[in-house]
Amino acid sequence: MTDSTALDPEDRKIVTLARAARARNGVPEGAAVRDDNGRTYVAGTVALPSLRLSALRTAVAMAVASGATSLEAAAVVVGGGEPSSLADDDLAAVRDLGGAATPVFVAGADGVVRAVVTAG
Repeated sequence: MTDSTALDPEDRKIVTLARAARARNGVPEGAAVRDDNGRTYVAGTVALPSLRLSALRTAVAMAVASGATSLEAAAVVVGGGEPSSLADDDLAAVRDLGGAATPVFVAGADGVVRAVVTAG
């Protein structure tokens, strides 16, 4: 477990935004990413019959669609016990925009960061 209060304030912010997106929308995951200009993009899981996207891939897509050219960090909040590892496709999306060293904060529904991984 990582002490969430020890995170940089901007990193705490994206964890909080991801947690709020999950709770507000009643979805399995919430995610937020921060681009190199400090703008944040927040999303929840998309589960339509014809379209399925994780919260993290949705947040990255929103950043790209809004003109972001790089990411500084990402956060994912998942419900139901301990967060499992992130899917390779999720990390690949972050890596495509932010690079292999981009940190991804993985938190439980309580907002406590359980792991910090890199996109690479």
